[in-house]
Amino acid sequence: MLRILNSAICLLFIFAFALNAAIWPDHFWGFDKTSNRPATLLDPALWNEYGLQESEQTVYQSSGSRFTATAYRFSDPTGALAAFQWLRPPDAKPLELRGLAVEAAGRTLLAYGNYLIEFEGRRPDPKELEPLIAVIPRLDLSPLPALKDDLPQDGLVPNSERFVTGPVSLERFYPRVPPSVAGFHYGVEAQVGTFRTRAGELSLAVFSYPTPQIARERLLEFEKLSGAVVKRSGPLLAVVFAGNHPDAAERLLSVVRYQANLTWNETATAQPENIGTLILHIMLLIGLLLAVSVLLGFAFGGLRVFRSRWLGSKNADEAMITLHLGDR
Repeated sequence: MLRILNSAICLLFIFAFALNAAIWPDHFWGFDKTSNRPATLLDPALWNEYGLQESEQTVYQSSGSRFTATAYRFSDPTGALAAFQWLRPPDAKPLELRGLAVEAAGRTLLAYGNYLIEFEGRRPDPKELEPLIAVIPRLDLSPLPALKDDLPQDGLVPNSERFVTGPVSLERFYPRVPPSVAGFHYGVEAQVGTFRTRAGELSLAVFSYPTPQIARERLLEFEKLSGAVVKRSGPLLAVVFAGNHPDAAERLLSVVRYQANLTWNETATAQPENIGTLILHIMLLIGLLLAVSVLLGFAFGGLRVFRSRWLGSKNADEAMITLHLGDR
């Protein structure tokens, strides 16, 4: 019954999206849409750098209860991850929902694929999100960048991570590194985090370059920055501005290590069936059919003999018709 109900709800969502190209449907689990408009963007330059393509904010209401749902669609999951880290409140607590999800002060933030979804005034249940996720338009489930896991976890201030994809986000979250030094024309990305150390809080940035050779080249430019302590590990460059605490910076950099993530995709081929096994199966099938035929024959013949000898019955259709062709 529950599966039938979920299927019906999915069909309703599909029908709603077919009528209009909106992200949010007119009805959402007993709530009705009362208003719909693009979301307010406080930092358009940063949203644009993260690859925002569309936003939609909807107010739902039902019997005196109301909540606001906002959806942001990005060009890829990296943009959704970056916006999630940026908008996540400092006191947010993780939630068991699809993708990356946190909650703070009646506000739920969810990053799934190339979407960032926000609920204010109501925390969604996982079963409520399933029909929406099943039909959400232009969903991209490409893998998230591995760089998000390259920050050390020991001493990391919760929810302090920020993702850098270009000059705008670099200026917002790690302005002591000039864009020309980072070299965004190489396709570099960076993960920034704040750490508690013996010398107080220090901000660490890990830049990921396409190859170790490019990282080695950029290392020379990073080392020219005043107060910077830099370490290279494979294609990663980690930098800390420690001021009068170089020892604390060295301790923090010592735990940054590059670990290669290799995914090997290989097309699975069907195993050819053994010819001997195939012949054996054919013979078993033939034997089974023969045995069934013999049993049916004995059963039919035995029934006729029983009716003729013990019941004395003889059907009219049992008479034999003889054609005397030799008389012609």
